[in-house]
Amino acid sequence: MSEKKKQVKGIFDNIAGKYDFLNHFLSFGLDFYWRKKALRLTNLNADSILLDVACGTGDVAIQAKKMGVQKIYGADYSHNMLKLFFKKSEWTGGHLVQTVAEKLPFKNESFTNITVAFGVRNFYDLQEGFNSFYRVLKPTGVATIIEFRMPSNPIIKSIYRFYFKNILPFLGGIISGDKAAYTYLPDSVEEFDENVDLAKQLSNSGFSKIRKYNLTFQTVQVLIVTK
Repeated sequence: MSEKKKQVKGIFDNIAGKYDFLNHFLSFGLDFYWRKKALRLTNLNADSILLDVACGTGDVAIQAKKMGVQKIYGADYSHNMLKLFFKKSEWTGGHLVQTVAEKLPFKNESFTNITVAFGVRNFYDLQEGFNSFYRVLKPTGVATIIEFRMPSNPIIKSIYRFYFKNILPFLGGIISGDKAAYTYLPDSVEEFDENVDLAKQLSNSGFSKIRKYNLTFQTVQVLIVTK
């Protein structure tokens, strides 16, 4: 097991119990809007077969279910997250898998859609993860990625960085009891944004028709790509 895999699994297993509350609280409830917006842009429907990767406690999948998607699978490396997902939505029975994105245990061309919300920066090998997405998607299948980014506006960027580096770790650490987790999470956003070109890596895996949207003062990005 790679060091990053162990670190990420440990973090999310530890904070699982407070994860939903902190997501909503620390994002001022905007996480609900980001998920809904991204899924609407994806054009999911009742015929979609959705795999939600790094699904956590299932908020993306639950929103997709509300939008009419019937066939939904969840994949996450944190057992504690998956347990909470099942508690929230027992309709997932048999459709939750503990796995990393890089080694998805599904047959080729199994899904019409893949979603991953705020999870790709935790992959231990991003290119391998996207290759895995491409393999399990059907022809013309769509992958939707929601991820934080650093805004380009210098004033907004400075406010955002201050919140991410100071307020978020302080509040997240107190409420979750794991300050290290809420130090890692904001640090990973800036490092990821500076060093990773998501569109390029998706293209390297074979994806085309890359659409990119920025939400909430460019603090969140949505990429929608087609196989």
